[in-house]
Amino acid sequence: MIPLRDALFRPVRAGNAFEETVERLLQSIRLGVVPPGERLPAERDLAGRLGVSRVTLREAIRSLQDAGYVESRRGRYGGTFVTAVPPAAAPGRPPVAADLPDALTLRAVLETGAAECAASRPLGAAERRDLRARLDDCASAPLAEYRRKDSRLHLAIAEAAGSTSLTAAIADARTRVNALLDRIPLLPPNLAHSNEQHARIVAHILDGDAESARRAMAEHLDGTASLLRGFLA
Repeated sequence: MIPLRDALFRPVRAGNAFEETVERLLQSIRLGVVPPGERLPAERDLAGRLGVSRVTLREAIRSLQDAGYVESRRGRYGGTFVTAVPPAAAPGRPPVAADLPDALTLRAVLETGAAECAASRPLGAAERRDLRARLDDCASAPLAEYRRKDSRLHLAIAEAAGSTSLTAAIADARTRVNALLDRIPLLPPNLAHSNEQHARIVAHILDGDAESARRAMAEHLDGTASLLRGFLA
């Protein structure tokens, strides 16, 4: 399994190094890759992964610290940690109904393909444990943490497909979809149904049934798409 952090903390483009560094760090926080209370990778390691200078990285971290997303701790076990309660997103242009078709089509193509690819690969014991752990985390998540745990499960499936580029693309697509999902209510009956669908998807992947994994993922995404169209279109 290709580590998700490798997909998100990939080299940025030189022209907008600071801005893209901030974007990557925020994406890792919002998608739950580095959850509340957890430490970011060490500065030297993170700068190397992102392909930026440590000065640029420090400026980005300082900006996120000022905005309330991270905090620095000193001492032997110090470092930069995601705050326990990240701030609400800054106001901006809300997603509109016109964003729906593009975002949903992209997600459907990427995530059904990822499920099929994951089921087609000979997964190792660690990969299987990770998928089961993410599935359990999502099923037991309290309402306030459901979006983050759900994102991590979908990203774990992307990781299991074995392509850094695909995982990065799904992370970007998921960020767009989450912006839309944040505008509709969490409905307990839907979450219970989603968890049942998640279990089927993971079971098909672990069984190596690629076609069934693709179909199960498509059905799951269709349900989410129906809610989004119903509330936002």
